[in-house]
Amino acid sequence: MLEKKLTEARWTHVALPSCDLDGAIAFYTAMTPLVVVSRHEDAEGRNAWLSNDGQAETPFVLVLVEFAKDRGRPQPQLTPFAHLGMEVPRREDVDRIAAEAREAGCLHWEPMELPPPVGYVCALKDPDGNVVEISHGQRVFEEVRTLWDG
Repeated sequence: MLEKKLTEARWTHVALPSCDLDGAIAFYTAMTPLVVVSRHEDAEGRNAWLSNDGQAETPFVLVLVEFAKDRGRPQPQLTPFAHLGMEVPRREDVDRIAAEAREAGCLHWEPMELPPPVGYVCALKDPDGNVVEISHGQRVFEEVRTLWDG
């Protein structure tokens, strides 16, 4: 495989602190489509990079960082409304994820239909208290692709 070089500036990641990296990884890999693509560790702490499985063409990464000095002390950054947004292909996916989150005790907003462009959404809270929105029909991905593809 040929190495693809960065040829223009681009948005690559969002980094969030985590008080329990293993717990955060378990949450994101169970409740979202993200998978761990890389891990790093040094004397200051450790981190994990999560992205969509196989997203090689336009990778975007959630970087979760557990600083040794902050281990065990949650520091939510995305709350009460600021959030990470994830779009799912089916309305039933929102309901399924909400049910799993409800059972796990991390459902932040019950599923609801909101006016365009929002669509059908629910929200979860990760182990650090950050909000993760799960949406269907919001069409962020589709709208941006249509804009750039003409």
